[in-house]
Amino acid sequence: MSSSDLDALLRVTSSTYKGEGPPHIAFGTYDGAVGRLVLAVTGKGIAACSFEAENTVFERVAKEVGTFIGPDARRLDPVRRELDAYFSGRLRTFATPVDLALATPFARTVLQKTMAVPYGTTTTYEEIGASIGRPRALRAVGNAIGANPVCVIVPCHRVVREDGELGDYAGGVAAKQHLLNVERRVSAGR
Repeated sequence: MSSSDLDALLRVTSSTYKGEGPPHIAFGTYDGAVGRLVLAVTGKGIAACSFEAENTVFERVAKEVGTFIGPDARRLDPVRRELDAYFSGRLRTFATPVDLALATPFARTVLQKTMAVPYGTTTTYEEIGASIGRPRALRAVGNAIGANPVCVIVPCHRVVREDGELGDYAGGVAAKQHLLNVERRVSAGR
């Protein structure tokens, strides 16, 4: 599905619900320093900030969260502004609430620990596993972090391998390195 096809689908989806108010799930994109991120905001918070293709995220949100999906700048623009501030080094902590509806129960546990990793620092997959009482579940921890539906805001980029190597990242290793560099620069006062 191309971006224009997705735009058409969003228009059709939105027009189907005329008179019912704004969509339950605001859906759109953000083009930033690490590429395009696909956003989905529910009544509980941001459910997707993903490097995946728009149609993939749209279909997953529709299947797992709800089908009344459409553009809603009122709910998307605050997230976009926070992402702008984060990438420019003016924001260390996102105020946008996170909705982990797209994560499995195990992944929610892992991602909640990941959200506690301080800005400008890193932890390891092993440390995350130990913190949830599953020190040997490294593959499961890595899979949960790799499937993070709310990249950047849930800072899975702060989780690295025990040997100090970056490890994989949904947006690519260059994106992960960029995010870590932004945070290190800001933390160092540069």
